[in-house]
Amino acid sequence: MKRIVSISLGASKRDKTVRCRFFDEDFQIERIGTDGDRQRFRHLVATLDGKVDAFGVGGCDIYLYAGNRRYVFREPLALMAGARRTPFVDGSGLKNTLEREAVAWLQEQGIVDFSRCRVLMVSAVDRFGMAEALARRARSIVFGDALFGLGIPLPLRSWATLQRLAHLLLPVVVRLPFQWFYPTGEKQEQNTPRFPRYFREADVVAGDFHLIRRFMPPDLQGKTILTNTTTEEDVAELARRGVSRLITTTPVFEGRSFGTNVMEAVLITILQRPPEQLTPQDYLAKLKELRWTPQVQTLCSPSLTVAPAQTGGRQ
Repeated sequence: MKRIVSISLGASKRDKTVRCRFFDEDFQIERIGTDGDRQRFRHLVATLDGKVDAFGVGGCDIYLYAGNRRYVFREPLALMAGARRTPFVDGSGLKNTLEREAVAWLQEQGIVDFSRCRVLMVSAVDRFGMAEALARRARSIVFGDALFGLGIPLPLRSWATLQRLAHLLLPVVVRLPFQWFYPTGEKQEQNTPRFPRYFREADVVAGDFHLIRRFMPPDLQGKTILTNTTTEEDVAELARRGVSRLITTTPVFEGRSFGTNVMEAVLITILQRPPEQLTPQDYLAKLKELRWTPQVQTLCSPSLTVAPAQTGGRQ
């Protein structure tokens, strides 16, 4: 049996172990949260190195992309120093392939007509594939990187502007402590609504679920959420807040949609090649064989609420 372990800086209460089968081979997939404890994270990596088939790096990003440029977050990469024999991935390979394709598939299948939707993408720099695909299709889009990553009231509404800022700021950002920009440990379980206006105005809220969970307002009536890493408890909470549909870009196993880091670890194990040798085409070809498609769950209403178009006026 192949064993995939995702070690996360996130909350241990979200841990999950499942068994599944791909291409007639059994896999055991585990998610182990360290509650933000970096020492425990490093210990787990060193202890499990060579004993598992692949690591997923959860609760943080190692690589951020802006166009064709890749930026390395030094702190999360250092946490994986003990992985000398077992390959590791942070999900960025799937974010740039699976999530891009997921948006196109949802449009082509008529599940979500993004051309009629106002989209809030809570953070684009960690999901450039999804962000670009949405920017090309959405009626309008707000990138919340400054809003939710930096706490600055600066909604970004242009893909070109986002790219320019990313190229300017990411070389600096990746040198700073990761937790300045992303919730880890128990902070992932906290909900402190921020800039509710942009949630309220959106028809679709997309991106990292931990950011959505942390900053979402009490009322999400009629919204579609496009994300992953949701638990059964998360689904119940979204329904309580009035979410119409939950769409996850990764498969759901026993009520849990795992992060892209987990599913990318599965893929590199199936492909049996080092992640640095794999191309987007390699990922896409194997994804087609696996027939992974977005998982759509209706929570409160079978229809997507779309507000009428607005003309003119200042924000």
